[in-house]
Amino acid sequence: MAKLNLEPNIASPDDFYEALIDMHRDLDEGASAKANAKLVLLLANHIGDLEVLREAMAIARGRA
Repeated sequence: MAKLNLEPNIASPDDFYEALIDMHRDLDEGASAKANAKLVLLLANHIGDLEVLREAMAIARGRA
């Protein structure tokens, strides 16, 4: 049974946050939302485990 990893797992979280903010720089609200959606789909494809993805979605909605 796959389980979503909720432990800190990013080697450089501040660098990731900076890169995420940079991804949105100079984008209007619509383009920013589209970039977020594309990022979610790319990362979901990388994870590839529907059980883990459902767990992440439930946590993101506050249902966990």
